[in-house]
Amino acid sequence: MDRDALADFLGRHRAALTPADVGLAPGARRRTPGLRREEVAQLATMSTDYYTRLEQRRGPQPSTQMLASVARALRLTADERDYLYRVAGHSAPERLPVDGYVAPALMRVMDRLSDTPALILSALEETLVQNGPARALFGDDDHLSGWERSAIFRWFDDPERSRTVYPPEDHAHHSRAQVASLRAAYGAMGPNSRAAELAEMLSARSTEFAHLWDSQVVARRFEDHKVLLHPEIGRLEVDCQALFTEDRSQVLLVLTAPPRSEDAGKLDLLAALGTQSVAGPPNWSTVSP
Repeated sequence: MDRDALADFLGRHRAALTPADVGLAPGARRRTPGLRREEVAQLATMSTDYYTRLEQRRGPQPSTQMLASVARALRLTADERDYLYRVAGHSAPERLPVDGYVAPALMRVMDRLSDTPALILSALEETLVQNGPARALFGDDDHLSGWERSAIFRWFDDPERSRTVYPPEDHAHHSRAQVASLRAAYGAMGPNSRAAELAEMLSARSTEFAHLWDSQVVARRFEDHKVLLHPEIGRLEVDCQALFTEDRSQVLLVLTAPPRSEDAGKLDLLAALGTQSVAGPPNWSTVSP
């Protein structure tokens, strides 16, 4: 662990960010440029004292989980994140779609989306980040781990719970779309990839998946229009916009409704009440393609 290099790296990257860069309000007048240490700690979900000790060259060696949180808070690129790991005394992680890293470009867009559901998914539809309205609409996925984080896995492994977000008449369409999306990921990631592992697992667990997988349909497209069901606000029709990273390993989904429509009012209700008052079941599937 190179404490000097780590402290200097953290301090310089913190100073290079403004509150607007990370979706925070400007707050009171600032004596120095950049984010405050407590703001970085808040974004990284760690104590201010812990983060401060890292910058002051007196903290313990951070875990890889802590480093992943700091990298996301500071909006580091993949190369910058790898450097952070190395100066902290760890090997750089494999660049898997769900290793805690989120593309900074997608995070910058999502930081500005607070009044409509938005979430970032991996190529295997593993939830990487959700905003408040998305948690209120689909449930909080932070508690999920392993393959449970993948909406594709949940769709076929536990259909009774994962499919309640969509009307029954749409289930067959979403099943086909899920498999086509996984086929596209398999083609990009290869036969020895996590996509191949997921396909093999689901083929053994679900006859529906196995039949659709054999159809060889390939597509990585998210439907423009969706009908969703929520236990408290009822039926909701939304438009879905998808923004992919250049390598298509991650995607930002944004759900909107026409201005002044009944559905727009329901989205406003979700944004206003948040997960405290309006929350979907914890095992709902996230948005499928």
